Amino acid sequence: MYKDKYISVDLFSGCGGLSEGMRQAGFDVRAAVEIDEDAALTYNMNHPTTYILQKDIRQITHKEIKELLSDNTLHLLAGCPPCQGFSSIRRLNRKRVIQDKRNRLILEYLRLVEELNPLTIMMENVPGLVNFYLFKRMVKALEKLGYTVKTDIVNVKDYGVPQRRRRLVLVGSLLGEIDIAKPTSEKATVRETIGNMESVETTNDLLHRITAKHTPRITEMISLIPKNGGSRKDLPTKYLLKCHSKENVGFDDIYGRMRWDDYSPTITAGCLNPSKGRFLHPEENRVITAREATLLQSFPTDYKFPLNITKASLSRLIGEALPPRFSYIQSSNIKIHLDTYCGG
Repeated sequence: MYKDKYISVDLFSGCGGLSEGMRQAGFDVRAAVEIDEDAALTYNMNHPTTYILQKDIRQITHKEIKELLSDNTLHLLAGCPPCQGFSSIRRLNRKRVIQDKRNRLILEYLRLVEELNPLTIMMENVPGLVNFYLFKRMVKALEKLGYTVKTDIVNVKDYGVPQRRRRLVLVGSLLGEIDIAKPTSEKATVRETIGNMESVETTNDLLHRITAKHTPRITEMISLIPKNGGSRKDLPTKYLLKCHSKENVGFDDIYGRMRWDDYSPTITAGCLNPSKGRFLHPEENRVITAREATLLQSFPTDYKFPLNITKASLSRLIGEALPPRFSYIQSSNIKIHLDTYCGG
């Protein structure tokens, strides 16, 4: 085995889901890059030994990162560039791409691969990115640099995460053939993940107390939605919102309950708002709490989030994170690959 920990760097780190998985897999996450203040704060609360560069990645130089590496080999450069223009939710499931300047940030990832020359690379993103011309250009450029590259669209539910979430994964290596980690045989359900949570009213976990407050009418409406998987479609006509009274308007899952013995839907940036998706508790008449959302994202039970930020920001941090369990499986697979070529 390699005598020291393998060193990794996390680009576009968000609140630290990718880094948490790499850490659990045994990597020394030496540096992270994140422009968002709330995300960087959350990251630092949970990864105090990682140096976080809180700035626009377009202003990051490879020299800054190399100084943090102290002349050590960079074994893994990982990252999840934001490409909101390819999100199926933002596109309302249509094929057209929304013009968003963040769509081009994958080129910054490519730039740092070129300049840092890591032994292996890993990138995760939304499935819609796979047909984007800049992504295809990036893959060709990586191959030209000598990387063996593999890409695939997988679902995190097949890797022990209690959530349906399709993701595009790219891995590459300068050392030899590398594959994306195969699905595991694990299945985690909503019940197994949040079925034994403390009462929101009596818990000492302040994150578990954070849940949406509703008007009396919405509260009554939620109480009428059938337990364990019901949705707004099950409500009497008088409770249908005006904006959803026309055919093919709105998403079917809004104001829907999760099912106990199934996976949760994708935990999104709107996960603390029942009008944004199927985010109602399977049984209780409330939306899931912030802690329940983090657990469905597979964060550890003690993962910290700041309590003095807006609920919208908190929801976004949780929903935009890469599930740590999924990161752990993919990172462990890369570690085995590194052991094969760097061990001894």
